[in-house]
Amino acid sequence: MAWQLTNRCACRCLHCCEESGPERSWKRELSRDEAVRVAREACEMGIPYAAFGGGEPLGVPHVWDVFETLVSGGTLLKIETDGLLIDERALSRLKELKPASIQISLDGATAEVHEALRPGSRFRDVVKTIERLSAAGLEPEAVFIPTKLNVAEAPRAYELASRLGARVFVTGPLMRLGRAALDWERLALSDEDWLSCVAALKAAESGPRKRARLSVYPWDILVEMKTRLESPQAMMLVVPDGKVKLLNALPFAAADLREDSLATAWEKAKAAWSSPEVRGFILRAQTDRSLLAHANECWSLSSR
Repeated sequence: MAWQLTNRCACRCLHCCEESGPERSWKRELSRDEAVRVAREACEMGIPYAAFGGGEPLGVPHVWDVFETLVSGGTLLKIETDGLLIDERALSRLKELKPASIQISLDGATAEVHEALRPGSRFRDVVKTIERLSAAGLEPEAVFIPTKLNVAEAPRAYELASRLGARVFVTGPLMRLGRAALDWERLALSDEDWLSCVAALKAAESGPRKRARLSVYPWDILVEMKTRLESPQAMMLVVPDGKVKLLNALPFAAADLREDSLATAWEKAKAAWSSPEVRGFILRAQTDRSLLAHANECWSLSSR
């Protein structure tokens, strides 16, 4: 499962697909008791892997209760974070939890570029966090999303992540969702520039010194939507108020964890992929990009 505990974040990233920010909490985000109940149900279902994104998951006061519940029940953690809240206490707790993946956003090789793309972030603290996680044996992954504002620094950002001890350097096409969709012309690379960026990163990876493994996600959001329609992931997305969605680009809420058990929600999510509404939306979005502006909404399915 993918799980967004909150939509609140310290940063206002220009390319954020969730439109997160300091004042962007959702109304009625799940309480501690509700979130821990969902975590227990995930363990009872045998869900092997829970990926936390955001908003900033480490900014939620009860996040550690959720993490500990999942890990004690055998569920592995993936944590996507801006890296600003990992102090010594958080580092110690992460070492105990042994997450399968900790991803830190690193969107430039310099403070000027990183902080321009991620207002509210602090480049120096992000660098220190990657370095400290590596020194603690937690094998962090650096995430870099190329845009017109930072693509020139892609190879240098990769080299920096490698020097800091990142295990993997993750990149992929910019998602046409959220703030990125609103500022698409200023941010989005052409297909040619995207391929040139990937080629430059692969050239950097092939050097003689030990470097982070390069991981390139191959699809833009339109290709992913169409691919998942024919072959859905065995995954459901829980958004901050407990609604269950199919994919972050799709505005449909298949279930509500305030009303449904997680097991029931999973059955509803599987069935929703066959809904004419979902299929029609995905196929229309291939030519009508304006539909992507609804990604962060939660529409009820008439077939729910």
